[in-house]
Amino acid sequence: MFDIKWIRDNAEAFDAGLKSRGLEPVSAKLKELDEALRATKTRLQDAQTRRNAASKEIGKAKGAKDEALASKLMAEVAELKEVIQGGEEEERQHDKALTDALAVIPNLPREDVPVGADEKANKEVRRVGTPRKFDFAPKQHFEIGEGLGFMDFETAGKVSGARFVFLKGAIARLERAIASFMLDLHTGTFGYTEMNPPLLVRDEAAYGTGNLPKFAEDLFQTTNGYWLIPTAEVSLTNVVRESILDEVQLPMRMTAWTPCFRSEAGAAGRDTRGMIRQHQFSKVELVSITTPEESLAEHERMTGCAEEILKRLALPYRTMLLCTGDMGFASQKTYDIEVWLPGQDAYREISSCSVCGDFQARRMGARYRPKGAKDLRYVHTLNGSGLAVGRTLVAVLENYQQADGSVIIPEALQPYMGGLTKIEKAG
Repeated sequence: MFDIKWIRDNAEAFDAGLKSRGLEPVSAKLKELDEALRATKTRLQDAQTRRNAASKEIGKAKGAKDEALASKLMAEVAELKEVIQGGEEEERQHDKALTDALAVIPNLPREDVPVGADEKANKEVRRVGTPRKFDFAPKQHFEIGEGLGFMDFETAGKVSGARFVFLKGAIARLERAIASFMLDLHTGTFGYTEMNPPLLVRDEAAYGTGNLPKFAEDLFQTTNGYWLIPTAEVSLTNVVRESILDEVQLPMRMTAWTPCFRSEAGAAGRDTRGMIRQHQFSKVELVSITTPEESLAEHERMTGCAEEILKRLALPYRTMLLCTGDMGFASQKTYDIEVWLPGQDAYREISSCSVCGDFQARRMGARYRPKGAKDLRYVHTLNGSGLAVGRTLVAVLENYQQADGSVIIPEALQPYMGGLTKIEKAG
């Protein structure tokens, strides 16, 4: 959400930022809506001022026993009452029109974000690890999982339809091991506070992070109006909604392992097999709340925390700086971390780490009191996957697969697997 005053004062820069995202300029339209709102407010204030004055004059007229003047003033006050009531409704309509127009405008990219229409313009920041050379044709994860007897898409299809899976036995435990490993590292080494947040949220929470109103079709909604979270970012970021924090409380760093739910409305025909793109998946999320001065450094730190998971699992990856046309709605700047999947012979996204500036904070009303200052400021929010658990499971299966169909368990995960070092076909 943007400050309309800032848009009025910086219309050219605002439209230029939207243009870099491939969008048409809208500052002129927004200023028209704002001018209509301000004009209505001015008329209301004038009418209210006159009504107050006329009300006082009535008393004076009656005190002077000038009934004709008193009656005239009373009629004027009654007329002004109707004018004010009508004006208040007009003000609500203008305010809603402006708010609705602002609510669907994405955040503006930072100056160091490459300009481009799609992922082709993304820039590689670094590449870590060397993809393993196989002496056999590597399989995709669903072939491995089904071959071992621990991954069942057919039964999930009968129960829930496409884009669901039953994980069983050692692979189900491996997914839990991966999540536990991630949480232990983020809390024990990186200082994030573990949270177990609600999976159902109200409209205001989804609006605060930018998921509503524009992306309603990407979410699942219950019959009584709750939204299933597409990521724990929604719940965690809204911890500070409608709050005033003291600067000493910042940064706040939170992490959570939750199921996530997405309709994948725009993903028809993409990744229809396997676990890459599902309606239900699990993720360890990272969220930071910080000051404007520290948000960029926090972004680099968060990305490093996510990358460390892959380093400790010895999974090759690359980190990409997303271009303006490939960034998320609320983001000012995003790094995508892409893990190597030998079964696909490609790097695939496993994490997105974004700094959102005060974009979400304005939608949530989340502010802080700087040390020694009287004026309040909006916090800056950040979020990232640390990592997508299902996709990490996919990467482990594909990178650690063996010629006989078994899968070696990475050393870092073995303590979470009860000492098991290899997953073999179910007996």
